[in-house]
Amino acid sequence: MTLRIPDELDPSIRASAEAAGMSLNAYIVRAARRQAVLDAGRKLASLGLGDDLAGESDTL
Repeated sequence: MTLRIPDELDPSIRASAEAAGMSLNAYIVRAARRQAVLDAGRKLASLGLGDDLAGESDTL
């Protein structure tokens, strides 16, 4: 996979990865994973499926 990062974002992404003590690849993968989880949560919420999980914490 090739990822093209706009030139104006590159320095801040690299600096953030370094500050987090992560490789650039690991940092970008973590960001993509977080966004995928947020998107899935929004999808569940829009379907009303998250209501059944309220108060369940980590016991599922």
